[in-house]
Amino acid sequence: MENLFGLVDHEDFFSRRCIWVNGPVIVGAGPSGLATAACLREEGVPFVVLERADCIASLWQRRTYDRLKLHLPKQFCQLPKHPFPEDFPEYPSKKQFIDYLETYAEKFEINPQFNECVQSARYDETCGFWRVKTVSSTSRNEVEYICRWLVVATGENAECVRPDIEGLSEFKGDLVYASDYKSGQPFKGKKVLVVGCGNSGMELSLDLCNHHASPSMVVRSSVHVLPREIFGLSTFELAVLMLKWLPLWLVDKLLLILTWFILGNIEKYGIKRPSKGPLELKNTKGKTPVLDIGTLEKIRSGDINVVPGIKRFNNRDVELVNGEKLHVDAVVLATGYRSNVPSWLQESEFFSKNGYPKMPFPHGWKGNSGLYAVGFTKRGLSGASSDAVNIAQDIRNVWKQETKQKKQRTTACHRRCISQF
Repeated sequence: MENLFGLVDHEDFFSRRCIWVNGPVIVGAGPSGLATAACLREEGVPFVVLERADCIASLWQRRTYDRLKLHLPKQFCQLPKHPFPEDFPEYPSKKQFIDYLETYAEKFEINPQFNECVQSARYDETCGFWRVKTVSSTSRNEVEYICRWLVVATGENAECVRPDIEGLSEFKGDLVYASDYKSGQPFKGKKVLVVGCGNSGMELSLDLCNHHASPSMVVRSSVHVLPREIFGLSTFELAVLMLKWLPLWLVDKLLLILTWFILGNIEKYGIKRPSKGPLELKNTKGKTPVLDIGTLEKIRSGDINVVPGIKRFNNRDVELVNGEKLHVDAVVLATGYRSNVPSWLQESEFFSKNGYPKMPFPHGWKGNSGLYAVGFTKRGLSGASSDAVNIAQDIRNVWKQETKQKKQRTTACHRRCISQF
């Protein structure tokens, strides 16, 4: 029978529902999945969005800290077809961004199938369709979606990365992932070790300091730290403007000179810069520079202590690679995220073992046999939006052509029936 979504619904011998989708299946209801769904809606192509959580943008709603704001100006973070409200600040807050996404989903009538965890997805060469098997996290019911196109929108931040450090599992203090950290309030008066020096690690260290904790931040490798704004412009916006006229290597040089004038020499605080420039490193390795929003000031004042890599944990003591030992009450792991695509997608031509498309930007959005990827560009929300537009247009071209052919066949058949009558 046909259900409310215009999908054909069947039961098989093992009581697994089989649903035929007359359009693509989108796995993930984060910003990438929502952007793709909105673009498909505008093109008139039906779709189904599968989401393992019980809400859209679960990473933003459930796994981010309270003080989080967009690191880039809102014009670089808006999704296709719908700009941010004019009264939003240049750097919207977590709550404002979630409100924007909720409004976005409502505007484009995006109603994901929540609590549907994808167990596997494979292309069936016999019939020429994708088979996407899910299990409900609430009822444990199994469903198999059968579709012509599969859009992977689970993103770069699907799972936390747990570092392999000797003794970490036996640490006796509080151990918190950045995804579970909300505020520094519970750590007031405590000595906290923050493992990781990316944007999250830097900002959590600042938040801990503002809540009167004593944070030490682990800086194991080199990292670019840039001011969030230069001459009243966002650093990102300035870089984009310069790249229109200047080669990348020269823009990198200029950014580092301007950064030195604004932030000074940060190497004396234990933060070394990579040999490659920030934009070159972003393009070649996908490593995002840190945009400083006040952390360096706390480092200079001594309120945030910078330490080298960790050798091992021993009860509540931490031995560093330089031989120094620290006694800490808590550890916050800001060690990043990873893709979970290899755990469920049974495909090896388009995606690599690390869960990212093999082809570099801007060619990593389209695979073979109707497989697409959105939000894996390592270029934030603007990269996801670009993917979404490309994917929707590509699917539309095929979908509308096939729909037209079906109508022509139906009309021809109808005419033959009338003439015979």
